[in-house]
Amino acid sequence: MKLIEERIVVPGEINAAVLRPVGDGPWPGVLLYTDIFQLTESTLRTARRLAAEGFLVCLPEIYPHGPLAGVALEFDDAGKQAGLDGAAARTTADFDADRVAVLDHLAARPDVSTLAVTGFCLGGHLAFRAAFDPRVEATVCFYPTGLHNGALGADTADSLARAADVRGRLMIVFGSRDPHVPAEARLATITQLYAAGLTDLELHVYQGGEHAFMRDVGARYDPELTDLALASAVSFFRGR
Repeated sequence: MKLIEERIVVPGEINAAVLRPVGDGPWPGVLLYTDIFQLTESTLRTARRLAAEGFLVCLPEIYPHGPLAGVALEFDDAGKQAGLDGAAARTTADFDADRVAVLDHLAARPDVSTLAVTGFCLGGHLAFRAAFDPRVEATVCFYPTGLHNGALGADTADSLARAADVRGRLMIVFGSRDPHVPAEARLATITQLYAAGLTDLELHVYQGGEHAFMRDVGARYDPELTDLALASAVSFFRGR
């Protein structure tokens, strides 16, 4: 499927990439949150794969204000530190306000039919919070960090405490060898989700999967697990 890619500025001065199939649509819309490195070519390649399945995919910068606006960080120690510093400079309320702006934009587009959300790492945590919006029909969180302890930005997020606010379908994907979300963190997360009544969610723990196993740069990349995870997400978004 041929795609159209464009860069836009969502109201609120949020830089974003939008990828969609050629044609008039409408298509199911997917808000895709990046990891801490922002709009890298690696994440854009993943977005292209989703868009080619018949979705309109919108990738906003997670640090749209300040020194990292417009910056795609390198996958090195300096880039990692800059991304972590960017997160530390933002409050949960900041992230939430940007989410509302992007979802409002997508909901108003005539070429978008429904809303879904996904994200990776810190973006997986942001995707979980986006599921609080009743307009979001399905959410897929890939190895979300900080759900178990509220680590997100400058303050402690109340994400799991608000788990009962999730109304759409929810899928979470973990890697079994993820040091950022080890077994005890996964157990704590799942326990709290079940306690909140989210007993019908879909859970995957991929054996051997490391943190960021879907990032197609570096030694952690697992192409087989990536294909499996993306196929599962597409199927989930389509409602099977």
